Amino acid sequence: MKKSLLAALLLGAATVAGFAPFGIFPLPFVTLALLFLLWRGAQTPRYAALIGFAWGLGFFLTGVSWVYVSLHDVGGMALPLAATAALLFCVWLALFPALAGYAFKRLAVGSAWRDTLLVASSWMLGEWLRGWLLTGFPWLSLGYSQVGPSPLAGFAPLFGSYGVGFVLALMAALLAFGWWRLRSLVLLLVLLAAGVALKHVSWTTATGEPVSVSLLQGNIPQSLKWDPARLNLSFDTYRRLAREHLAQLVVLPETAIPLLFDQIPHGYLRELAGDRELLLGAAVRTGNDGYANAALVLDRHGSHGSYAKSHLVPFGEYVPPGFAWFFDWVRIPMSDFGAGAKQQKPIEIANLKVAMNICYEDLFGEEIIRQLPEATLLVNLSNTAWFGHSLAQPQHLQIARMRAIETGRPMLRATNTGMTAAIEPDGSVSAVLPAFAEGVLTVTVQGYSGATPYVRIGNGGALLLAVLALVPALLHKNTKTKKQ
Repeated sequence: MKKSLLAALLLGAATVAGFAPFGIFPLPFVTLALLFLLWRGAQTPRYAALIGFAWGLGFFLTGVSWVYVSLHDVGGMALPLAATAALLFCVWLALFPALAGYAFKRLAVGSAWRDTLLVASSWMLGEWLRGWLLTGFPWLSLGYSQVGPSPLAGFAPLFGSYGVGFVLALMAALLAFGWWRLRSLVLLLVLLAAGVALKHVSWTTATGEPVSVSLLQGNIPQSLKWDPARLNLSFDTYRRLAREHLAQLVVLPETAIPLLFDQIPHGYLRELAGDRELLLGAAVRTGNDGYANAALVLDRHGSHGSYAKSHLVPFGEYVPPGFAWFFDWVRIPMSDFGAGAKQQKPIEIANLKVAMNICYEDLFGEEIIRQLPEATLLVNLSNTAWFGHSLAQPQHLQIARMRAIETGRPMLRATNTGMTAAIEPDGSVSAVLPAFAEGVLTVTVQGYSGATPYVRIGNGGALLLAVLALVPALLHKNTKTKKQ
């Protein structure tokens, strides 16, 4: 028993190498197959749950270790408290693969093909639940590991990241439960070939005139950004970067200037914009003395469009009920935002219709598509300085690449410390600035129109696949029960 739990823990930790920045995308296919074998060999559903929990603990302690960096190194929380909070968070996340393991073993029927479908369904539904429950945390869903050059990325415009995860789990199960059967190997090859073929399908088409865009990365450390004595550092840095790079549109990252929007001198904003349009991340006042995390479009005449972040980060942007004590131990400026409306129109900028998303909103594909197919471009504004030198930045860029593939739209990312990038509709990164370096990324971007199947049905397609995959095992169980 101990050997199985240790093996699961190590397999979970190793799976992280399948994601950015390592990018060994075939690795999750192998580690998941080995996990499924451990589940199949478990004597009871409870033991399968323990194996899933051990896998999840190894996976999340390794993959989201940046939570500790955010709390302790940047947020200033005492080491024991930060370590405990990070551990408890990973324990919570590990419950979802534990639940998947329990469900599989509880419903397994001993038939290779039924159990193959069952385990893929259990896995995907566990990931979907993690991305939904208590506002959700779909970071490191296995589908994200498969954005190019993996052939499985071809399934993303149809079924989204969860659907890609389902196909990955299905292939892992075919390897685990039927590798010696010719039909299993044939089906593996068919799925790979289908993914390759789908990658060559153009779901959307270019529209309108290309627009030049300068994405500004100020690289101002979080420890200095909110120091009132260093306010001029933000002013001077972004003024200089905007002057040195001419483009039709200038984009600043999330809360680039550490003031409420109405506290930023209008003359400074007009100077930044010049004869161009300016997209700025800033905190704005709302009714009832509240404020929102927003993106605003400006030119020399003032603001003419805005977006307010609707999916807020628990503990980072709002205080969940009963957790006010948490903020006595961690220093998070502007940590109680109000949420924007769920349904917001794309912002019109420089002849483009932009679907805005701020910080980790781009984790939620079904929320991004609310502004589609009307929007022709995706833009993300982030301040990833909170995560220091960790895996968070390359992982976040990988997530953005998945959103581009799902929607068939380019994605531009403007960040404070990295990774500022331009992403093509096929998920390839056409240009990126190095992390933790001041710089400007000037690119030419083309809007795209049309709708992928995912834009039209969201996560419904992946959920339908998972539910249908449950049916053979459930029917077999029901038939067996009636005979008894």
